[in-house]
Amino acid sequence: MKNSVWLMVGAFACATLGLTDGIAAERKPNVLLLMSDDLNTALSGFGHPQCKTPMLDRLVSDGVRFENMHCQYPVCGASRASLMTGLYPYTNGMLGNSGDLRENMPDVVTLSQLFRQNGYRVGRVSKIYHMGIPPEIIAGTAEHDDPQSWDEVVNIKAPEHHAMGKKHNWSPNETGSQSFTSVEAVGGDLEHADGMAAEAAIEFLKRNQETPFFLACGFVRPHVPLVAPATYFERYDRESMVAPVVPEGDLDDVPEIIRHYKSNNSYGITPAAHKGLLEAYYASVSYMDAQVGRVLDAIQELGLKENTIVVFTSDHGYLLGHHDKYQKQHLFEEATRVPFIFSVPWIKNRHGQATQHLTELVDLYPTVAELAGLTPPAGLQGESLVPLLRDPASQDWGKDLAFTISRSGGESIRTHQWRYTQWGYGQSGQELYDLTNDPGEFNNLANNPDHAAQCERLKKQLEGKRREAGYDPNRYTLNKGDGGRFHKLGR
Repeated sequence: MKNSVWLMVGAFACATLGLTDGIAAERKPNVLLLMSDDLNTALSGFGHPQCKTPMLDRLVSDGVRFENMHCQYPVCGASRASLMTGLYPYTNGMLGNSGDLRENMPDVVTLSQLFRQNGYRVGRVSKIYHMGIPPEIIAGTAEHDDPQSWDEVVNIKAPEHHAMGKKHNWSPNETGSQSFTSVEAVGGDLEHADGMAAEAAIEFLKRNQETPFFLACGFVRPHVPLVAPATYFERYDRESMVAPVVPEGDLDDVPEIIRHYKSNNSYGITPAAHKGLLEAYYASVSYMDAQVGRVLDAIQELGLKENTIVVFTSDHGYLLGHHDKYQKQHLFEEATRVPFIFSVPWIKNRHGQATQHLTELVDLYPTVAELAGLTPPAGLQGESLVPLLRDPASQDWGKDLAFTISRSGGESIRTHQWRYTQWGYGQSGQELYDLTNDPGEFNNLANNPDHAAQCERLKKQLEGKRREAGYDPNRYTLNKGDGGRFHKLGR
């Protein structure tokens, strides 16, 4: 009887999605969510000319590549909470790496929790919600986790920058835990964090291959420290690394409130050191990529591939000298845009294709719920990506902007032609970039009288979107050092 029920569900899924290139699973589809940390679109499958990611390139060929996917807050804690709740940060109250999701929203049903409530075995390996990297990997803890989201968890304990090997700090002005320190590590893949995470994920798959599962596996590279076995550094020639081109005076027209934040003055990275930093970042990405490949191989070897939805993404983008800036919490393209690959085994006729439509990480939750035939909680703020999985060029996709916020009251909308950003919740300056003529976002047009009408139109569009996203001026104020602060109102 049970098999008959799921045969009917599979047939319904085929009919609903209009599929002609395969059949849906005979039982509940499994879900494998793979997340990298601090990864921009430096993947060879996304056209990067230097970084080598053959395993993720293979996943690109087995799924749909989202070329215009944007995060909702370019910092780990806020972005991950948004992705896992299907809610914008203004709604769930997670603005930054501090705060408590359950304190803000005690009754929230997270993405994995929905699957847990519907008979799935749900597991977490390593970082999915915010973790302090490297301290929590060294300690083997996950202090900001959400226990209601999982049946079982595995925290990884690894040496990080204490690993044996050739060590170098490419950012001499920054000597703390967030410095650009690389380690060409002694030993193999399994002696470091992401190799351990892959191993734990594979063990979960083996234990649960006979039952429907939702597995979220987090990889911490290329988050600093840039630790990878030496063999991955050997894939790159340091002297051939190409740094981003930055016009002289690029930041002169950026509002003062954000102009100097995480600029090179904070890091002291010389042109020669920049090459070493890029080599280390790409080596870390290649190491992470190899671990993704091990998990994907296990899915194949265990006979699970035809019934497992696979999603790969990062929590946010990352600047590596773009605009003479580094790391995250900026609102340039390199910080908001993330790699995103979605593989649905029974929609094969679209595998290997890409979509240019604007999409957001908040869209993940309703998409996975729909594909699994589950009813998500009311109030999700994303839109299901299923129309784009069926047809990446679909004209039925209605989303025309991506909305991202950041520290210091930063708010940004990204349309196909424009990026409009304001700071201090609209009180501390603005930026306007014509992405058609200035894709590098070098020329801020916000103070150009010729673009005043365009600027005003986009400002109104942004303010409308932020209301939809949960913005309330009585809840959010500027807080020096950490941007917006969430104020509980006794709810």
